[in-house]
Amino acid sequence: MNFNEYHWHDSIIENIQIDRSNPGKEDTIKFEIEWSESHGKSVLSFEEVYWAMFNLNFGIIASETILDACQLDDNNEDLVNFYSNWKGLMNSVPLKTFHINLNSTGSLINIIARRFTIDKT
Repeated sequence: MNFNEYHWHDSIIENIQIDRSNPGKEDTIKFEIEWSESHGKSVLSFEEVYWAMFNLNFGIIASETILDACQLDDNNEDLVNFYSNWKGLMNSVPLKTFHINLNSTGSLINIIARRFTIDKT
């Protein structure tokens, strides 16, 4: 399924894990998600992550819900800058940019990775 086809709004992020136990070979970011429409829980995994930006706010006593999430087009500023910074060395690596805007804290997460998976828990 396409990342943009999921219903992200008001789904709850219960946990975030960054796994760099095998750096450069298996860099992953995982989110445990409780879906808003009673679809249960899943693990959203970003695999072969090359770049991530977490602009997180804390101190709010509330579940961290998702306002919206989408896969950006290939001309987005983060991806263009990423390829530019590598000066052509990464041009053959097909990457995608994922954008997650959080409700409760006004936080923002951007991830550049090769792919994502969603697995039921």
